[in-house]
Amino acid sequence: MRVLITGNLGYVGPALARHLRLTHPDWILDGLDSGFFAECLPDPTLEALFDRQHFADMRDIGPHQFDGIDAVVLLAAISNDPMGARFAAVTDAINHRAVARIADTAAQAGVRALVFASSCSVYGAASDRARREDDMLDPRSEYAHSKIAAEAALRAHASTAMHVTCLRFATACGWAPRLRLDLVLNDLVAHAVLAGEINVLSDGTPWRPLIDAADMARAIDWAIGRDGAPFCLCNTGSDDWNWQIRTLAEAVAAAVPGALVRINADAPSDPRSYRVDFSRFATLAPDHQPRMTLSGSIQRLRQGIIEAGLTADDLRAPSTVRLKKLDQLIAAGRLAPDLRWRAP
Repeated sequence: MRVLITGNLGYVGPALARHLRLTHPDWILDGLDSGFFAECLPDPTLEALFDRQHFADMRDIGPHQFDGIDAVVLLAAISNDPMGARFAAVTDAINHRAVARIADTAAQAGVRALVFASSCSVYGAASDRARREDDMLDPRSEYAHSKIAAEAALRAHASTAMHVTCLRFATACGWAPRLRLDLVLNDLVAHAVLAGEINVLSDGTPWRPLIDAADMARAIDWAIGRDGAPFCLCNTGSDDWNWQIRTLAEAVAAAVPGALVRINADAPSDPRSYRVDFSRFATLAPDHQPRMTLSGSIQRLRQGIIEAGLTADDLRAPSTVRLKKLDQLIAAGRLAPDLRWRAP
C-alpha cells in the first residue's frame, strides 16, 4: 500500500504518519506539503517519517503525483475560521476547488481510496441537540462553507473503483510536535501552563466537540482500508467528547495547579455552538474509536509544552498560531496575498 498524505507537515500529519508506521510498517508513505508551516517548531524527525516528500501547492498537483498511489489522505487546508476570514478566496480555492480537481485526477490514476478531513463546524449554531450527518447544515465561516462544497464534489467522484470517505472531525486537540495553539483546548492548556491563567473570551456556554490528534489518526487508518459503500460521510469523534468551553477551562485549571480561570460573563453569545452525534462512526468503525480521555489529552499537552521549552512569548507567536505565520511570510515578501510562494 502506498499512501499520499497532503498537508503532512502540519499539525495532524506527523501524528498520522507515526500511527501508520506502527500499524502498517510495510506501507509506503508519501508526503505533499506547501511548506507554509515547516519552520514552526521544526523537528527533523518529522520528515524522516515519510519515504518521499514533495513540496507543492495543492492548487498545482498534477497526474504524476499519483503514480503508484493506492490511497490519498487530504489534510491540507486553510484550516480555521480566522484564516478563512482573512483569505476567503484562497480558502475556497484550496479547501474546495483543489480538492475536487485532486479527486478527479486521483480517480483517473487508479487511486483506490480517498480520505478527506472535513469538519463538524459545518453545523454552525446547533447547541439544542446533537447533530447527525443528515441534519440541516448552518455554516458560519468561509472554512465551513469550503468543507461543505468539497464534500459535495467528492460525493460525485465516489465509485466502486475509488471509495471516498469524508470524516467530519470534531475540533482537533492534543499534543503534537508541530503544535498549534489556535485550537481551543490547546490554547487553554498553554495559557494555564505558560501564563498561569485561563481567559475565556466568551461566556463559556458554547459547545464544542473535540478529538485528539492521535484519535484522528486512528479514524483515518480505518477510512483508508474500510469496506462498504463507495461514499461514506460520518461525524468523527465521540459522544463523550462534547464539551462546553467553561467545562474545558475548569478541567484544565484542575490539571494545572495554580492556574486561574476568568470567564467573560458579559460577552455576547457565540453563534458557533454545536453538539454532535457520533453514533454512525461508532457503528462503522468499532475498532477505531477514540481512546484518549480529556484528562489524558490535557496532561500530554502540559507535559509536551514544558518539555519543548515553550514560553509565554509563544502563546501568540507565528510558530504556534497559523494566521500569524501566514501574515509573517506575506510581510517578509515570501508569500503573495493569494498564498503562493514568491520566487526568491
